[in-house]
Amino acid sequence: LAGGQVRYSVPEEAKAGTVVGRLAQDLGLEAGEAEARRLRLVAQGRRASVEVSGASGALLVSSRLDREELCGKSAPCALRLEVLVERPLRVFHVELEVTDINDNAPIFPAARKNLSIAESSVMGSRFPLEGASDADIGSNAQLSYTLSPSEHFTLDVKSSDENRKSLFLVLAKSLDRETIPVHRLVLTASDGGRPSLTGTVELVISVLDANDNAPQFNQSVYKVQLLESAAEGSLVARVNATDPDEGSNKDDIIYLFSRHVNPKVKEMFTIDENKGEIRLQGKLDYEEMDSYEIPVEARDKGSPPLSGHCKLLVEVLDVNDNAPEVWVTSLSVPVPEDASVGTVVALLSVSDRDSGANGRVRCWVWPASPFGLEATFAGSYSLVLREALDRERVSEYEVEVRAEDGGAPPLRASRGVRVPVSDVNDNAPAFAQAVYTVLARENNAAGAELARLWARDPDEAGNGRVSYSVWEGGVVG
Repeated sequence: LAGGQVRYSVPEEAKAGTVVGRLAQDLGLEAGEAEARRLRLVAQGRRASVEVSGASGALLVSSRLDREELCGKSAPCALRLEVLVERPLRVFHVELEVTDINDNAPIFPAARKNLSIAESSVMGSRFPLEGASDADIGSNAQLSYTLSPSEHFTLDVKSSDENRKSLFLVLAKSLDRETIPVHRLVLTASDGGRPSLTGTVELVISVLDANDNAPQFNQSVYKVQLLESAAEGSLVARVNATDPDEGSNKDDIIYLFSRHVNPKVKEMFTIDENKGEIRLQGKLDYEEMDSYEIPVEARDKGSPPLSGHCKLLVEVLDVNDNAPEVWVTSLSVPVPEDASVGTVVALLSVSDRDSGANGRVRCWVWPASPFGLEATFAGSYSLVLREALDRERVSEYEVEVRAEDGGAPPLRASRGVRVPVSDVNDNAPAFAQAVYTVLARENNAAGAELARLWARDPDEAGNGRVSYSVWEGGVVG
């Protein structure tokens, strides 16, 4: 427990019932208090995969935890939970880090990759290969590659500044189609886990005659930035390749997306096969995908045709297109009018799907009294009492929690909270006058009315019902 926050760690795929931590003990609760004070998790968003044991107050795994499903490639993978205890109401924050295990093997885009290489290709020629992907993170996702033994080919692996590895098949010995028309190799990807997991792809290399120069792009990697508000039809990039061959092998180059391009790329972009212009044809959403990697191929019309390859990296820039969202996660009403300053009335959660300044949210309460906001955790707030209440003056408050992000212009959101005030017996009955002077005739019969007196109590229900009695000690002789 540090700064009001408890931190635990649990490996993914832990079995249901696994004890994550002794939550009640770590929160300072005595034996039996967890059940008596209703120690529980606040359900928020999708169903959590952990639960609190009512009897022991331990935090347990309740269902399968898959780090890749919860956080993808993000690290660390932390689940933020809110824990409540009652009598009095208190909130604690639990951060549960789900650690990675090596439960995903590297995967290539396909089990088999067909390549066509001209037999006239010179030694040292390089041919790009698609690498594998691994859903794990850290060392469990650090991939190394090996190629099955071959006297004609070697493997070259280079690390780019995007923390990706570029793979190239390098020709080490001249080819002879008449001797060996097809080469079959196995490319193996191994991750850094212990034990290591592997994935393979079969490389089927067909040796072709004739056209012996492939088109070459003037850049191997093109980088562009694009606002997520870019209009459909906007020009993203223009790629260009040249071919040192003659005739149709040189002049008739067409541009296209590589066969193994991500389907989302084809939905979002188009390419002009003659001009090499790549344009936007869909609506970008930074919150859904913040970058695209587009493999582009330039193919000549020789016989057989040859292709050159490059990569277009599109970085999507965020715009402030998401307003903040405010939720009330717990409400403790009515509030007694004698509640002390600092009493927690409600718990709130605020978020904004944008990033950077566009996603930074500030919150406040309107009107400014008698309540205020206190930040309890990233995106979590407590609505607390700032001033003493008086039900006889105000019996109910309509409070509005307002949120504004840091975009330009900023976007806003609000959430109304109704706070009724319950009565306590804090007002004594009061007569209209402190002294009444009554004139009475002598010899009045018993039971004759002498005067009518009336007292008022501003409290409600039983606290405001008044009964009368005569103080006999006040009889005047």
